[in-house]
Amino acid sequence: MSIVYTELTLKNAGDEAIAAAGIVKDYEVRQTTVQALVDTGAWTLVINENIREELGLRITGTDSGTLADGTKGSYAMAGPLEVIWKDRRTICEAIVVPNAEDVLLGAIPLEALDLIVNPHEEKVMGAHGDKVLHYIYGIQRRNA
Repeated sequence: MSIVYTELTLKNAGDEAIAAAGIVKDYEVRQTTVQALVDTGAWTLVINENIREELGLRITGTDSGTLADGTKGSYAMAGPLEVIWKDRRTICEAIVVPNAEDVLLGAIPLEALDLIVNPHEEKVMGAHGDKVLHYIYGIQRRNA
């Protein structure tokens, strides 16, 4: 399978919350659109320091990890961050790898967005077609 990228919009979820409360205007919510490398081997979203600063995300802690080249390190976690793919959205934290060239879309946000990588077409698509389908404790729920 070749390398697969997909377009994501990333938003500061804290900004979204205060915009919903009327404290700031909707146009003041910090966001950016990126081409993200889909990496099913990464467990969550990976961003660089520039994106963290652009979105004004706060550092929520640190976590250890291993990069693809085998480098081990301790990395900042930042959030909360809203991840939007087409009409699907989820909220997560991101690992901040200071000089990362690519945003990585990892397994947890892929699952939360109900997305899969189609190896035949080499693209990201809904795991259950156009409708998001989540199974919660054996109860099927569809987003409208």
